[in-house]
Amino acid sequence: MPKLLKFTGFAVRDFFATAGPTVLAIALLCALAYWLVDPTPPRHVTISTGQENGAYEEFAKKYASALAAYDVKATLQPSLGSQENLQRLAASATAKKAGAKDLARTDIAFVQSGSTEETDATREGLVSLGSLFTEPVWLFFRDNHDITQLTQLKGLKINVGPDGSGVPQLFKKLLSVNGVAPADLTLSALLNTPATVALLEGRIDGMVFSSAPDALLIQMLLQTPGIRLFDFTQAEAYTRRFPFLSHVVLPRGIVDLGRDLPAKDYHLIAPTATLVARASLHPALIDMFVQSASVIHGGAGWFRKQGEFPTASYTEIPVARDAAKFYKEGPPFLQRYMSFWLANFLERMWVVVVALGALLLPLSRVVPPLYVWKVRSRIYKWYGELRTVEQAIEDVPVALRETVYAQQLERLREIEERVNQISIPLSFATELYGLRSHINFVRNRVVALTRLAAEGKTVAVEAIAVPG
Repeated sequence: MPKLLKFTGFAVRDFFATAGPTVLAIALLCALAYWLVDPTPPRHVTISTGQENGAYEEFAKKYASALAAYDVKATLQPSLGSQENLQRLAASATAKKAGAKDLARTDIAFVQSGSTEETDATREGLVSLGSLFTEPVWLFFRDNHDITQLTQLKGLKINVGPDGSGVPQLFKKLLSVNGVAPADLTLSALLNTPATVALLEGRIDGMVFSSAPDALLIQMLLQTPGIRLFDFTQAEAYTRRFPFLSHVVLPRGIVDLGRDLPAKDYHLIAPTATLVARASLHPALIDMFVQSASVIHGGAGWFRKQGEFPTASYTEIPVARDAAKFYKEGPPFLQRYMSFWLANFLERMWVVVVALGALLLPLSRVVPPLYVWKVRSRIYKWYGELRTVEQAIEDVPVALRETVYAQQLERLREIEERVNQISIPLSFATELYGLRSHINFVRNRVVALTRLAAEGKTVAVEAIAVPG
């Protein structure tokens, strides 16, 4: 290896030896920050949907397709409805806090507004990602009954669905404000599909459920002869009693303009479907869901205008911070110009970058002096050896002088050999040559003392004149 490269290698080695602990500390801090910030979201998410052939199930499939574009796999969990979804989320949030690793946990779910209270949701560690769409309360009954008010349901057989859905709870509230007790009619808890069969066969008088109009079941019932839809003519009054409800109108002819279906406007009351997640859900996944929601639910529909949904309104569950930021400001700035994953990484790590900048500034003033000290310490430590030699030759008894002087000359020879093996950067060569000259200076003094001792003369060490 050429000498220049050799000395350059020494300089680089010394620098890294000096800065190594600092670099290692910074690397460990970066690793800790990376772990705390957690910029990489999981590649799997579980969505609790709803009943078979329902709107929740259909929309969940759309979310699964949207997430697949981000290389995130979504597993769909069928459920009875909002109440069961809330129970799953609460159980998963509790398990997360306890540190349990349950592969079947629920990360996100569709929940109907009015299914819980804000205090309960906060206590259970749940957050809302926004309201997605209105899902009106549909009360279908056989046309051999002329029903214009809920009080006329007394004595009839009405299916309200299983307890796991939010409909039984909501429908009982509606009956209560009308002065009707659940015992005044016969309530059944069939799932929507078997309930529809029972309605068509005449085994029940009506069925009530809540769903978006996109559901195939609603499309079918609206076009089935002998089946009528209940008109909530007092819809506005219901919205005053229950703030989580809104008044929507099913326009005449919306189902089939040619056949004029329905033949009139229908007034309906509608809670909203909300996307609810565990508060611990990774922020990147929240971004994925709200951005997907804006695509899936952002268009116009039977009961919504273009861009009306998704929204942070119409939900009693606290909205997640990242979701609220999206609804207020739109997609993150970086995601408008680069891939989701890269933008997410940079957005999550910028705090670490700023912190490192603040850390590197003082370190940049500490490391260079440490480097200089480390290199010079290789040279300066030999001055202690030289001082030891000088002390050894002072005030030596006459009988021992020749022996001691010979020992110290040998010691100086060893010191010089070891000093000649020192490798330092070229910029510190002055200090090295200075050390060598000082070794020679001490040697000359010892040689002079040795000569005088041989001649039998006694002179103080300090008085020895070293030949120039």
